[in-house]
Amino acid sequence: MSFTIGCHLSASKGFLDMAQTAASIGANTFQFFTRNPRGGQAKPVDPADVEAFQKFSKENGINVILAHAPYTLNFCAARPEIRAFARETLADDIKRMEMVPGNMYNFHPGSHVQQGPEIAIDFIAETLNAVLTPELTTTVLLETMAGKGSEVGRTFEELRAIIDKVNLSDKLGVCLDTCHVNDAGYDVVNALDDVLEEFDKVIGIDRLKAVHLNDSKNPFGSHKDRHETIGNGHIGADAIKRIINHPTLRDLPFFLETPNEVPGYAQEIALLKSWRVE
Repeated sequence: MSFTIGCHLSASKGFLDMAQTAASIGANTFQFFTRNPRGGQAKPVDPADVEAFQKFSKENGINVILAHAPYTLNFCAARPEIRAFARETLADDIKRMEMVPGNMYNFHPGSHVQQGPEIAIDFIAETLNAVLTPELTTTVLLETMAGKGSEVGRTFEELRAIIDKVNLSDKLGVCLDTCHVNDAGYDVVNALDDVLEEFDKVIGIDRLKAVHLNDSKNPFGSHKDRHETIGNGHIGADAIKRIINHPTLRDLPFFLETPNEVPGYAQEIALLKSWRVE
């Protein structure tokens, strides 16, 4: 399979615009926020834009795309009204994603804020059970987290515990964020094979659907979560070369969320392509 690589793009001008921007910088996929990352109303999806996007994608080899939930949503907040808002947003986002069927939607599980992870895991699963339906074509991804504060999803075991409590778990997958797992204490620099073996043992490698490809401003095990541009952080160029060429990972879609504007992403995509061993 060819290298599926893209970056996070602004959704303000719609799907076709994102696909055109992606193609112009050598990408064949992209990620976007479904609405303002701080929450709030989403712009209505325009069916004409979707149709134009699908035609352009087919002609230009744009592969499966990844929507990202606003990162302010907290599915396991102590306050019920915060959880209710997160659930309503998730339901609305998934409904909108069904207008571009067969793609993926990624979210941060949330922070348990002194309730403890067990209660939080129940709340997250409860939300997914309320929202997921058998007809759904969108794959919903839980993201591996850095373990900042009381974040849930800092270990593979926590993600597995959520999946185990979801009835329609065939609709779920995992997005592995390289910066987050490094910061959470999984050694993707020196022991990538071991990390992936552990992922397989705990969650199952078939659940791994996407990779957020980010370097890290902070050292291994720091529980910080600050992304760095490719090759300029604590993960470094050599480890990133191993990640994008690893037999278990190489056919997955990779999404850059490095601190960049579009021209910077174009440079990183060209650099990563030069590192691929086909």
